[in-house]
Amino acid sequence: MAKLVIIDDEAAILELMSKLCRAAGHTVFGYTTGLEGMAAIRTQQPDLVIVDLRIGDVNGLDLVSMCRDQYPNTAVIMVTGHGSVETAVEAMRLGAFDYLTKPFDLGDLIKTVNQALGRGAAGATEAPMTMPSASVRSSSSSKLIGHSDAIQRIFEIVRRVSDNDSPVLLEGEFGVGKHMVARALHEASRRSAAPYKEVQCSAMPEDSLEAELFGHSGGQGGIFSRANGGTVHLAEVHVLPPRIQAQLNTFLDEAQARRSAWNTGSADFRLVVSTTVSLEDAAQKGTFREDLYYKLSVVPLKIPPLRERRQDIKPLVDHFLKDLSDRTDSKVKAIDTYALEFLEKYPWPGNVSELRNAVERACAFAEGDRVRPVDLPAKVSQQIEVPTPASTSGGTTQLPIGSTLDDFIKGQERLFIQETLKYNNGSREKTATMLGVSIATLYRKMGLNVDRKTTA
Repeated sequence: MAKLVIIDDEAAILELMSKLCRAAGHTVFGYTTGLEGMAAIRTQQPDLVIVDLRIGDVNGLDLVSMCRDQYPNTAVIMVTGHGSVETAVEAMRLGAFDYLTKPFDLGDLIKTVNQALGRGAAGATEAPMTMPSASVRSSSSSKLIGHSDAIQRIFEIVRRVSDNDSPVLLEGEFGVGKHMVARALHEASRRSAAPYKEVQCSAMPEDSLEAELFGHSGGQGGIFSRANGGTVHLAEVHVLPPRIQAQLNTFLDEAQARRSAWNTGSADFRLVVSTTVSLEDAAQKGTFREDLYYKLSVVPLKIPPLRERRQDIKPLVDHFLKDLSDRTDSKVKAIDTYALEFLEKYPWPGNVSELRNAVERACAFAEGDRVRPVDLPAKVSQQIEVPTPASTSGGTTQLPIGSTLDDFIKGQERLFIQETLKYNNGSREKTATMLGVSIATLYRKMGLNVDRKTTA
């Protein structure tokens, strides 16, 4: 098999990537410093280098440049936890084959390694690609998770249209999992072994986006040719500028004509587009080309927000907990019944993405092996209203359910002290007397130094 050099200053990540690549049959040399890695590249002249962007002693982009200039037969994959469109553009411009972000999907790593080695075998003399790849990957699994009727219908549609090459339009709010559905469509299809490329249409200036989609005058192909045989996902397609909408419309017409003529040289791809707005409404308002809308919406699929499929919260939480445990050796394995109740009642304006973040935060704060209500973000531990006992007018007060009793008592104590201070016009001595505590106790509860002067 192939010879690989992997450079990453996180020992755990380096060991994981090395094990995966060795299990795939490759010879792997792993290093935690850039200088050691560069020396190994010179002596080993590997088929592939996997390098972290920030290694500490060397900038990963400098290493990409070195390989391009001195070892053109060596493919490079950039891996980083500091992913951005700008970094992806720069890495690809300098000659990197592809780009992954930590924490990455393990299947994505092996797929990308195989694709990079395949390109080298097919023609190592080709010039390195100078166009940026927008397929910056993340750890988000392509597995669709849920028990609700809504998600089950999506499962069925994905199964039925996975091998249909018709364009798919995914609509839904931010964070509902449109990219997961797009990946599921790809991985359930006959194209699963070919590249999956994703472009965030809102993340690039117009000129860069045009070149990324359709190539440029220098002869480098766009994303459709680089995903040949695979799937292209255009995310936030509703923000495409009018000029690029027209180009995409013409490009799709020409691609269809070439396929109809059995032109084997034409790019072969499955197109999936996603949007957070109604593309039909945008077409009716004139902000999106109507003819392009009809081309893209052959298979429309609306993904409902999480608040409309609360049955899916428990399986999603279980999945996130397992994923965190696998990736980070988190000790948190389960969620408390009461904590789950809070998650199921919260409206989740950020949908599945917000739920994942809440679970990760809770695991970071959890002291035991399960998530408790106190570990959840304050906005999730809902404020509930109860009748005020002393009220004669039917008033209510809010209780921060999910907080510990100690935190609640301390909060009420501070509030009572502040209100008593206001009543006494800021006099701490009068306040201490009224509350029946010493001035030292009052200062301690207020977080002040005892030697401060009081207000007479």
